[in-house]
Amino acid sequence: MPPSPYTVITGASAGLGKEFTIQCARAGMNLILIALPGTYTKELANSLISTFGIAVEVFEFDLTDSAQLKKQLEHIVAHFPVNFLINNAGTGGTSAIRETSTERIDQIIQLNVRSTVMITHQLIPHLLKHERSYIMNISSMAAFTPIAFKTVYPASKAFIASFSHGLREELSSTGLSISVVHPGPIMTNSNTSRRVISQGMKGKMGLLPTSAIASIALRKTLAGYPTIIPGLMNKLNHLLMTLLPLELKLKIVSREVRKEMQYQPS
Repeated sequence: MPPSPYTVITGASAGLGKEFTIQCARAGMNLILIALPGTYTKELANSLISTFGIAVEVFEFDLTDSAQLKKQLEHIVAHFPVNFLINNAGTGGTSAIRETSTERIDQIIQLNVRSTVMITHQLIPHLLKHERSYIMNISSMAAFTPIAFKTVYPASKAFIASFSHGLREELSSTGLSISVVHPGPIMTNSNTSRRVISQGMKGKMGLLPTSAIASIALRKTLAGYPTIIPGLMNKLNHLLMTLLPLELKLKIVSREVRKEMQYQPS
């Protein structure tokens, strides 16, 4: 009997990644959790093992560290069969480009773009060994329009959407299904919560519980949906944005995002 397959989840220790971890464990999936050191991921893994009786492996390292990324991926593909990849890890924020450090810009690109592509590229041959396999890439509602005072973040998420759709078409004759998820605002920590609240009703319109976002994303990814937008208000918002001229939607969204500036950590 072949060994049971695993689901790989990046950014698994908190927020949406942690919710994916819990829901996948509840569904009986064996897990490979990737997270930063010191994020209590091993404690989470032990809890899932005892609660759900699944196998869980933990890899704690920084995805922006190219050498570590290569080393750990080589170990994973050599020792574990993988049939589901959830590229969840990402970072963003709100700041004027002139006040944003080169290091911060590079971190966003390295984590949101490079690590996602490299992990996907390394795992595709192993995903294709299974009759059915899946990739879920987490983008954002921000991918649908450029945004001032974020600039690099929505561009990185637009890249993820484009990358996912191109990959899906390229592999359409295989058993590997690729989906891209566009969550709206997620109140994962106090700083994010303050930024969402600062936008008033407009900021909260697309707000869903993290558990609901994860549930919708998992169900529709496993059903083979190419694009997943959780929540009715987010779907309506996307429809509206497709009807507006670029210049207008850029001004509208950027004006609201500018309100977040006061809540950025110093």
